[in-house]
Amino acid sequence: MSATNNSDPLVEDVVTPWEVESENDKGVDYRKLIDRFGSKEITEDDIKRIEKLTGKPAHHFLKRGIFFSHRDLNLLLDQVEQGKPFYLYTGRGPSSESMHLGHLIPFMFTKYLQDAFNVPLVIQMTDDEKFLWKDLTLEETHRLAYENGKDIIACGFDKNKTFIFSNLDYMQHLYPTVCKIQKEVNTSQVKGVFGLQDSDNIGQISFPAIQAAPSFYQAFPHLFPPNSDVCCLIPCAIDQDPYFRVTRDVARKLNWRTPSIIHSKFFPALQGATKKMSASSDVSSIYLTDNPEQIKDKIKKHAFSGGGKTKEEQMKYGADLSIDVSYRYLEFFLEDDEKLKQIANDYSAGKMLTGEVKNILIELLQGMVKEHQERRKAITDEELKEFFTVRPLKY
Repeated sequence: MSATNNSDPLVEDVVTPWEVESENDKGVDYRKLIDRFGSKEITEDDIKRIEKLTGKPAHHFLKRGIFFSHRDLNLLLDQVEQGKPFYLYTGRGPSSESMHLGHLIPFMFTKYLQDAFNVPLVIQMTDDEKFLWKDLTLEETHRLAYENGKDIIACGFDKNKTFIFSNLDYMQHLYPTVCKIQKEVNTSQVKGVFGLQDSDNIGQISFPAIQAAPSFYQAFPHLFPPNSDVCCLIPCAIDQDPYFRVTRDVARKLNWRTPSIIHSKFFPALQGATKKMSASSDVSSIYLTDNPEQIKDKIKKHAFSGGGKTKEEQMKYGADLSIDVSYRYLEFFLEDDEKLKQIANDYSAGKMLTGEVKNILIELLQGMVKEHQERRKAITDEELKEFFTVRPLKY
């Protein structure tokens, strides 16, 4: 399957916390998005600075521009240079039994940051959010928070440095911080930023304050004593940025430490980069529960190709890597830089066919998903409970 780019350059990409869509076959124009959102591009100097401070090589997500944008990353690194602490905050909205490959991206990168900087991490499971937005019961979203928690733990996070919490369970501790945020944000601001309407329920109007709260150390009195002045770094996909623009505005009003943000690009759906991978579509996603045959079948049948329509066309003109989903997935998951470069050169020059690239991807993902499933299966109920227990962390 292949296509040509017939997008209108004047049509703006749709990027919100609930919807991502581009008219361009190459996907979202991230340079335009940086200008639109007012964030800053991560530079080579930023990456070198991270390597110098951690004494470790940068993650390939950084080197390949998958995490590409930031807000005040430079200020957080200043704090690190001065020996001041920070913590990481990321999250997951539990709306399905199984997570898909795209959901792994922020957690893989957060795991690297936790190990490289040796810092504590809090992970918010927004079971309340999914109840408010989806046709799911509260009991079901709460159960899914713990099911998804197993997939998150299977990414290899350090139990001594990681606290995972369900909003429904932790709200008694979170609520004082939530209230202070709510008082600083008016309804018209929330409606303007998030596109909410008068017909939306009041839980949706108030939810941004709940997602904002973990950005502040005051929300975790069991981890940080009063007046800690601890910085927060939030790795997330850039569609979550509207939440944290509001959060940063509130921080200034309350004279609290402003969180730093580091943004990732979207993980494309199998059908192409015009949309991100979605848990609501079986054929657009590869799930962490898929077996080897399902992974093979989905990639063979549905992975959008940037190659020629025929073998002759491919050999003559080569592939357009910018729209080829199999190659884009390899950019995310194939860690070997030299091997990726060789595939890019050969595939774009017509020396490789789409089927060959798909076979490389299939073998890679089959192994990766199988290893994840084995790690997840080994997680006991006791270990799961420990991660979700309110307790001091060791760091």
